[in-house]
Amino acid sequence: MASFVHRIEVHFTKDPRLKTRTDRVRSLGFPVDELHLADVYTIVTRSRDFTRDELVQVAQQLVNPVVQEYTVDEATLPLFDYAIEVGFLPGVTDNVGTTARQTIEDFLAMKFVEGEAVYSSQLYFVRGQMPRPALEKLAATLANPLVNRVYIRTRQEYGQKGMDRVVPAVELHELSTAEPVDLEISDAELMKLGKEGILDPQTGQRRGPLALDLAQLHTIRDHFRTLGRKPTDVELESLAQTWSEHCKHTIFASSMDDDVPRGLYKTYIQAATNEIREAAGEKDICVSVFSDNSGAIVFDDEFIVTHKVETHNSPSALDPFGGALTGIVGVNRDTIGFGLGAKPCINIYGFCVGDPETGPSLFRGKDASNPVLSPRQILEGVVRGVGVGGNCSGIPTPQGFCWFDNRYAGKPLVFAGTVGILPRETGGRKLHEKTAHKGDLIVMVGGRVGKDGIHGATFSSEALDSKSPVTAVQIGDPITQKKFSDVIVKEARDLGLYRSITDNGAGGLSCSVAEMAKECNGCHVHLDRVPLKYHGMAPWEVWISESQERMTLAVPPDNLGAFMDLMDRRDVEATVIGEFTDSGRCVVECGGRTVMDIGLDFLHDGLPKKQLTTRFERKANPEPVVPCPGRLDAILLLMMKQKNICSTEFITVQYDHTVQGGHVLGPVQGKGRVQSVATLTKVVLNSKKAVGLSQALFPSYSEIDPYQMAGAGIDTAIRGLVAMGIPPDTIAILDNFCWCSSDDPERLGQLKLAAKGCYDFAKAFSTPFISGKDSMFNDFSGFDADNNPVKVSVPPTLLISSIGVHPDAAKAVSLDAKIAGDLVYIVGQTREELGGSEYFAYLGSPGNTVPVLDAGAAKERYARLASAIAHELVASAFPVSHGGLGVALAKVAVAGKLGMDLTLPVPDRMRPDYFLFSESLSRFVVTVAPDHKRAFEQALGADAVLVGRTGGSRLRISGRVLLLDVGVDDLEKAYKAPFGGY
Repeated sequence: MASFVHRIEVHFTKDPRLKTRTDRVRSLGFPVDELHLADVYTIVTRSRDFTRDELVQVAQQLVNPVVQEYTVDEATLPLFDYAIEVGFLPGVTDNVGTTARQTIEDFLAMKFVEGEAVYSSQLYFVRGQMPRPALEKLAATLANPLVNRVYIRTRQEYGQKGMDRVVPAVELHELSTAEPVDLEISDAELMKLGKEGILDPQTGQRRGPLALDLAQLHTIRDHFRTLGRKPTDVELESLAQTWSEHCKHTIFASSMDDDVPRGLYKTYIQAATNEIREAAGEKDICVSVFSDNSGAIVFDDEFIVTHKVETHNSPSALDPFGGALTGIVGVNRDTIGFGLGAKPCINIYGFCVGDPETGPSLFRGKDASNPVLSPRQILEGVVRGVGVGGNCSGIPTPQGFCWFDNRYAGKPLVFAGTVGILPRETGGRKLHEKTAHKGDLIVMVGGRVGKDGIHGATFSSEALDSKSPVTAVQIGDPITQKKFSDVIVKEARDLGLYRSITDNGAGGLSCSVAEMAKECNGCHVHLDRVPLKYHGMAPWEVWISESQERMTLAVPPDNLGAFMDLMDRRDVEATVIGEFTDSGRCVVECGGRTVMDIGLDFLHDGLPKKQLTTRFERKANPEPVVPCPGRLDAILLLMMKQKNICSTEFITVQYDHTVQGGHVLGPVQGKGRVQSVATLTKVVLNSKKAVGLSQALFPSYSEIDPYQMAGAGIDTAIRGLVAMGIPPDTIAILDNFCWCSSDDPERLGQLKLAAKGCYDFAKAFSTPFISGKDSMFNDFSGFDADNNPVKVSVPPTLLISSIGVHPDAAKAVSLDAKIAGDLVYIVGQTREELGGSEYFAYLGSPGNTVPVLDAGAAKERYARLASAIAHELVASAFPVSHGGLGVALAKVAVAGKLGMDLTLPVPDRMRPDYFLFSESLSRFVVTVAPDHKRAFEQALGADAVLVGRTGGSRLRISGRVLLLDVGVDDLEKAYKAPFGGY
């Protein structure tokens, strides 16, 4: 059938973002006078053609008539020298195009049929003369070759006709059946199969990594030998997804040395939580831990709150925008999939990237082929991805951080988390409990299945290299997800229309359906019923694809009519793809043939156990040899400019943190807008209680002392909440281990010490772990500009996230100094502990003495400070962290735009600069009204040392002599300088 193709171009009459866009490109070194932008919509129909009048009416729906103009099937003709059009490759999720299609359908009261679509692209008009290589480099900056198509034309080539009408439709000719896979091959061939994937009989190419090692492949081969047959490609791919490091956490589950036979997870993480809960008895705050898509704690008598933090590292290295967007909407689905459906109410983020001012020359292929994206491109992409995911979903994003280290240049770390709220009961059902029953129908809701997201789970279980699969890249669609999120948690859940629900995340249907099948002991799936984005996908692709915005539900047959009617009325696609059974097997059919028939016991528990060996030898690092300066004014200003200390408000302002109306304490605080380390949000608006969130990581400590690194993360994450007034006994924590080269015994030795630190310090604080995630192979293997093989591994990184319940949000305190004349206290002791500190990084030597945590003393101190805040004795509180006491004092002053005159108790034996920039743990800067002096000092005891008062416009600090005297305005300028142009 012939297609009708039309093109609508939309451009500004006066572009409000022209200067920002042009300045950004010029800052990257391109000699551009101006960079204009037009939005393009390519409309493809088959069943009918639009009239000219209809196209004009459609164009009018796609513009803001006050500031925009449009052309229909005609070229936009501004003054320019070059035109660059950037669109999506076939099959890549096009959210703008989808929204435009829905707009047209609503306006014209019609529906696009199969083969019809709207595709979006962006048309850049470049003014300024550039040589061809620079123009192509600019195009590469504006696009990502893994997901985008790019067309370049000069003004002469553009002419009067403009750009071509391009239809990026997918055309596939995949095998329609499952194929047997021969495992009776040599070990060398088996290893290649595990690393590079099944050999496709049509193309002769490998399909992408299974991430199965030799022992696992032997186990699978032996299993199918007993069955007397070869596995199908569907079965082998399904086992690879289910057994992947990403899904099964094999390193944390494996026996390690002789002293950890039950593995790190059971020995340290789970054991800590179990022991804390048992000791708490009736005061246990946990509701659900480690058994669902998120963890949950008590909020009040009526509600529970959930929390989960995921990583999306590998996809974000290839496509930062898509990777981060998929990460945030994916963890939103983990919340929707908790129990019978929690409402996502807060998003959090974290980015570990290379210094954006650097441009390391790293390539996945030889001869400078397949270059790694620059740190700046990665940073801008992941920031935008999380922003689009949260903003389009109507979820506030108040909490997050950035950490910069050039060891993240090969593979960034992208953390995405979501908090949810869920009633304890509805209609007599406990909503955190769910169970699929025999006979329940398997219903998939949300987006359709495509090739995007194939091998996502196995790809994330491997190091990044030249064979990393493009199909692992996904782009989320938050609008589609918002629709089914609302209908599930606001309607279907409370109507009792389904018995169980989970996210179609890693491994797609192969994991979600098979996981739910454990609840009733069996499932039977019909793959040819699964709705697809396009025809021609092979059965194994449909089964394992991680295409986004999908959930799997168990719907009783009696409820199907009501459920499907509700989904239809809310414009959410829902399809019955099978039923749950009690057969003990996962059976999958396609085209009337059985393509998978595996026992659930083997699928979930058949993977062979590993015995891992570790070693750890502490290495001596160079200590700084720079003498202490006589004055520290210039040093403090330079410290405020360090990228791990300075303001990252350029991120904060892109995220809506007030939507849903629960904002209490946000991501920047005070008149001077200083980045907070913790935020407070009301998740039940008529309650006086609120949820506090904080995060901490110390990757610079990992190579020195991974045990104390874990302690620093736990202490700092807890301390951020205590500084707002959250009682320690309401706090729970989450762990996210992002390690490198986890087949290396030395790296495993570091991992083991960090996990033991988690156990010891969580127990000491009585803060249970409620959820966690690990990512074990964050390495890049490739080549430098001279074709030399290189490996870039991230520093061993442990993110600790904390969640706690504030009993009265009205009494919470912010970080900024408030009123001239208030007293300034230092709470906690300062020691000479600068190993891995920001100050030693500035001096160029890592040092050896990281902060040592006294958790027992800290726990008592935190309870006393939280009580003092509850009794309204505190005006402000800020935890001392990266950069030490000097940076903390400066931030409190800048936030309040209020000076301080202080005398610090610098010991005779300690250098003043070391005292000022030591990162000793468990400390706070606190300001107190003079009227509360006696009560506060009685509450805190010897832990609180009065060091001066607020007032004036300068930060003046003395020790044994005057150390510095700096204007607060100068500190603010330094603090905000590094990212002022972003």
